Amino acid sequence: MRVARLLAPRVRVLALTSQAQRQAALRAAGVTPLLGNLDDPRSLRRLSALGQRVLHLAPPAPTGSRDVRSAHVLQALRLRQGPVALVYGSTTGVYGDCQGQSVSELRPLQPQTERAKRRVDAESHVRHFGRATGAQTRVLRIPGIYAPDREGGTPLARLQKNTPVLVSDEDVYTNHIHADDLARACVLALWRGRALGVYNVNDDAVMKMGDYMDAAAKLYALPLPPRMAHGPLAAVLSPMQMSFLAESRRMDNRRMKRELRLVLRYPSVLDGLAANVPSVVPSA
Repeated sequence: MRVARLLAPRVRVLALTSQAQRQAALRAAGVTPLLGNLDDPRSLRRLSALGQRVLHLAPPAPTGSRDVRSAHVLQALRLRQGPVALVYGSTTGVYGDCQGQSVSELRPLQPQTERAKRRVDAESHVRHFGRATGAQTRVLRIPGIYAPDREGGTPLARLQKNTPVLVSDEDVYTNHIHADDLARACVLALWRGRALGVYNVNDDAVMKMGDYMDAAAKLYALPLPPRMAHGPLAAVLSPMQMSFLAESRRMDNRRMKRELRLVLRYPSVLDGLAANVPSVVPSA
């Protein structure tokens, strides 16, 4: 919806959805809905005749190391004359654990989870599509997205539950992008950037996870979260939550600023949180 608000009514915006009940909300946002399912290639055949600039943000299927959904989309786009530009939203997880080092787009990919491997597979499909069709393809590698109107889009609920974080000497670096800045990056990438370009899309903050949660707790006037070592913490958090604490990276966003010419509205995750602090924080 954020991308649609930025584009409409200057250009005609179409959005693929598999949920018929979402069509009314899309139309209200100035978007023409298209019914289709990424798991059913036959439902995607109309895409090749409609999209001149395509933004592909759909997640892969939840299992396996291949992204058949992206393969289905790109196959459909090639049935006729394809788009002039295609932007794919990937993840910074494709770099794997970098042990807190600064990470540019030139770093070799070392995905360590199945979900990251699916994203690497999708990126390879996108590159092949660009080379084969001449379309201007760009890949955006995106870290944690936050915004107050997203489900789980702020650390407030975790802080209210007193969810623990890692002790300082075992902590990992975390990276973020506000949903509004991400939407602007997506729109810019549809028109700007190099062919086959790859961009880290993150803010300027350099923070470890525990420090981020401490700063957010102070912002929300809540107690600081307890600190625990990795072993005891694994008995408290889910495997999915722990997987995000197994990788540490400091993302370099200079190429994004130079080539997409994005000026961040929220240069730090704390800027974005402070702009939307609730007037009354509900008790836990």
